[in-house]
Amino acid sequence: MSRARTARRIAAGAAYGGGGLGLVGVAAVGLVLAEVQFAKRTVGNGLGDPPRADGLYGSEFSGPELSPGPLRMGMLGDSTAAGLGVHRARQTPAALLASGLAAVAERPVELRNVALSGAMSDDLDRQVSLLLDGNGPAPDVCVIIIGANDVTRRMPLTQSVRLLTAAVRRLRIAGSEVVVGTCPDLGTIEPVYQPLRWMARRVSRQLAAAQTIGVVALGARTISMGDLLGPEFAANPREMFGPDSYHPSAEGYATAAMAVLPTLCAALGLWPGSDRLDVSRDEDMLPVAKAASAAAGEAGTEVTPARGPWALLKHRRRRRLPETQNPEPSPAGDHA
Repeated sequence: MSRARTARRIAAGAAYGGGGLGLVGVAAVGLVLAEVQFAKRTVGNGLGDPPRADGLYGSEFSGPELSPGPLRMGMLGDSTAAGLGVHRARQTPAALLASGLAAVAERPVELRNVALSGAMSDDLDRQVSLLLDGNGPAPDVCVIIIGANDVTRRMPLTQSVRLLTAAVRRLRIAGSEVVVGTCPDLGTIEPVYQPLRWMARRVSRQLAAAQTIGVVALGARTISMGDLLGPEFAANPREMFGPDSYHPSAEGYATAAMAVLPTLCAALGLWPGSDRLDVSRDEDMLPVAKAASAAAGEAGTEVTPARGPWALLKHRRRRRLPETQNPEPSPAGDHA
């Protein structure tokens, strides 16, 4: 069965009920997940809590004479979204994206990161509630990175997609643009060997494609985390991964953020020619399932909704994160 067809089945199961992990064989998947869990224990934990990055970025763009005030950005998801493995707030992916967004928009960005290390998709409802707590307007844009723990802890893929789409729906109804970083490729975990590496990759990509089908239908955009965003990680694992060999290093997070930033800016209409196809970069308009399948196999690929059952498959140019004068967050509210 093709990946696109499998992803459609998972997404349909998420929407209408039914389905689960049987798509690649329950016994085989159980063996894969046990091996992945062993690999995670092998590389070790003990990284402590990620630094808190909430606050105002790009404060040089604020002031009573400047309008229309700060953009509001929310970050949701698991340990990768939280920035586990780095020691400074400015090194977390949320802070890197907030700083880059502020520089592109020439507006301050007020960041709130509610991601939680170890979170699965069943924690997204709680995280969304924290962002939509009724004490202020909804975020202008939210980034969600989720899925790896769903796979390693054997959450049925249909349930995983159902929970993600429910969270995205709440944010979209509240008025937020949403960018989803889909499930990374768990076949890249070094202690997992063939043929289990191939099977872990297959399950991860099935979930990533199904996540895309589910959220694009709600008007959100996705970007493929793949093998943690590109050949740089495969070529330089010692530089791109942190001390546990599982979570990115500061350089790894910066590389990932460079790939996500154009999609984040495009969601807010801030990227020039954001939704025009560039055939020289092998971009295309495809049925959503085919676009989702293609993106799942190529890290850093964006899928954005088009018209009807079609989606744009984008390979945006990565750019260095723009430098702001104040990369460290100011406490939220200091701009008032």
